[in-house]
Amino acid sequence: MVSRLALCLMTALGAAGAAVAADIKVLAPNAAREAVSEAISVFERSSGHKVIVAWTGTESITRRVADGEAVDIVVNAAQNIDRQSRDGRLAGATRTDFARSGIGVAVPVSAARVDVSTPEGLKAALLSARSVVVSSGTSGRHMVEVVFPKLDVGEQLKTKTRQPPSGAQIADFLVSGEADLGFQQVSELQHAKGIHYLGLVPAELQSYTIYSAAMSANAANAEAAMPLLSALRSPPVQAAVRASGMEPL
Repeated sequence: MVSRLALCLMTALGAAGAAVAADIKVLAPNAAREAVSEAISVFERSSGHKVIVAWTGTESITRRVADGEAVDIVVNAAQNIDRQSRDGRLAGATRTDFARSGIGVAVPVSAARVDVSTPEGLKAALLSARSVVVSSGTSGRHMVEVVFPKLDVGEQLKTKTRQPPSGAQIADFLVSGEADLGFQQVSELQHAKGIHYLGLVPAELQSYTIYSAAMSANAANAEAAMPLLSALRSPPVQAAVRASGMEPL
């Protein structure tokens, strides 16, 4: 039988734990979902805190931070972290790089697996596609502003290229038949259902995105949240980064 003293101690300890436990608010991109989810698991097990995460696209994250959304940690493309650190929205000194991602290529599962491993092969695939969909984030801008002009297909693709809102999953447009060819961060395509992941954009045309995290300049739980940044560089997270098709940093 548990004594009255023991019950009192248990109640007091429980109350103390509840008093120090915090809800850590995080904004994170879909492209880094596997890695960030693993970091959250590591952090929650070791700290007793709870993480509340909103998943969306990098451009949406940038807008929400600029609009002053209350958040403790922001995960985003490194260039966005740096820009908003200069703007005073994020604490630049806390920037933590944890993954590097390349741009992947995919087609609907009903389509043939075309060879896009060379610039010539990619150009042929682009010209033969009835419709092309690219992300509205850094990978999509690179395709439209750099790759298409380099392949001399910019004019031909203007009327058949679509950029859905930030946070949209390119695989969904391939599955629905709205597009024949899609480009997005490899981590968002590699394991998606209903598509054929063809591989990375050729090295000569590739652009890599560094994913980083930083503390909000106005974080309500900065001290409690700090170990989550360290967790992003832990061995379990590095394994999750590799499994998602990205490179750990």
